[in-house]
Amino acid sequence: MADWKTRTKLIHEGVRRSQYGEMSEAIFLTQGFVYDSAEQAEARFVEAGADEFIYARYGNPTVRMFEERIAAIEGAEDAFATASGMAAVNAALTSMLKAGDHVVAARALFGSCLYVLDILGRFGVEVTLVDGTDLAAWRAAVRPGTRAVFFETVSNPTLEVIDIAAVAEIAHAAGALVIVDNVFATPVYSRAVAQGADVVVYSATKHIDGGGRCLGGVICGSRDHVRKVVEPYLKHTGAAMSPFNAWVMLKGMETLDLRVRAQAATAQRLAEALDGHPKLARVLFPGLPGHPQHDLAMRQMGAGGTVISVEVAGGQRAAFALLNALRIVKISNNLGDSKTIATHPATTTHQRLPEDQKRVLGITPGLIRLSVGLEDADDLLADLSQALEVI
Repeated sequence: MADWKTRTKLIHEGVRRSQYGEMSEAIFLTQGFVYDSAEQAEARFVEAGADEFIYARYGNPTVRMFEERIAAIEGAEDAFATASGMAAVNAALTSMLKAGDHVVAARALFGSCLYVLDILGRFGVEVTLVDGTDLAAWRAAVRPGTRAVFFETVSNPTLEVIDIAAVAEIAHAAGALVIVDNVFATPVYSRAVAQGADVVVYSATKHIDGGGRCLGGVICGSRDHVRKVVEPYLKHTGAAMSPFNAWVMLKGMETLDLRVRAQAATAQRLAEALDGHPKLARVLFPGLPGHPQHDLAMRQMGAGGTVISVEVAGGQRAAFALLNALRIVKISNNLGDSKTIATHPATTTHQRLPEDQKRVLGITPGLIRLSVGLEDADDLLADLSQALEVI
């Protein structure tokens, strides 16, 4: 299995077949498990084996298939699946931190990630925010005793690309763990573990599902960290992925590589076509040579990804006019879907950020985030072009 290529692993890794020899992975829709004897129950609670389960909050055969599959393609030793992407972010941080600990995080984060950091601060964890693209800022902030650094490898929604290897070198020199939210990079273009990340977090709700059906998240890392740090926290706090959602994610993973590569190719074409449009103040896409971290993105991911952000000249009124004129592209706040989605971050996903913080992060009233789907590229370009003419 170690020699299998990504597409093969996405279909076959982690499969557990019952005595019936089913082709498709089975949904073990059960919250509990039966023991042959009281002695067996006692032994399992002392230490459960690889294929022994106790309770769905602790683990489940369908969920375990998903965990093993995502760990295999991420290059991690193990993984623990959660009820949502934010449950994964929260658990990745909270499971290892206590009052008095110090965390350094990139300032360009999804609003809910910033909220989790704020909660940690209320409980005595010291949090320092830095410009994630500035290595000097990381060096100045990380100190002996810093427990962890945290960042989105590609930030939401302004698409800053963080140098994983360089930040990891700074963090590891101080004895800190590197925790990354890798959603925009996707498991297809991710090499985060090889580049120095210790813990990799995904919202499986996005590209892994790929059809906008289910919530889910996952934390990948070393076996010791996942089982000795993350698992106890999640077992007792309850943010477990449901077996049905795990099954949906397994089915999504079978086409993940094909979907993401097609989406990224379309995103590249759209970004190139939109770049320089007179009604757009800027086009943000790591695949464009003019992006500030273009060279880094090509080294780190090998592609620009599936998300484009554009700033419409004319502010919120013009942005809303464009959004309301779209015919194929849908207005929503998800991403990584097979359908192309447009989001206005300043009034939705990042609405509650203070205005000065939005300005620092570049979340302007005219900014629109486009998550590129699987539609025909010509149709998407025509839709965006006609919407731009409405402004």
